[in-house]
Amino acid sequence: MTSGDAKSLGAAVITGFKSKGLQELFDTGRTAKIGPRYHSAAILILDHLDAATDLKDFTGVKDFHELSGDRRGTYSMHVNGNYCITFKWKPPEVFDVDFEDYH
Repeated sequence: MTSGDAKSLGAAVITGFKSKGLQELFDTGRTAKIGPRYHSAAILILDHLDAATDLKDFTGVKDFHELSGDRRGTYSMHVNGNYCITFKWKPPEVFDVDFEDYH
């Protein structure tokens, strides 16, 4: 499925990454910029982000939650350990997608 196909189905489209390693992982399925132990979980989350049609689609997925304080409007899903994929959502776009330990 291409981004154009996803958009016509009402699915989200990832339009911007903060993490170059995460973008490389999404585009090619591999990267040296993020440890290999995180790859499979991160790819599953990215695929979920790219296919979602509503924030409700993330309920119960990988400790999905909205951050608080000055990070309000940024959402997070747990990858492994303290590492999370964070993102902003403005339908149909998912943007500022990052791989970080914000704890």
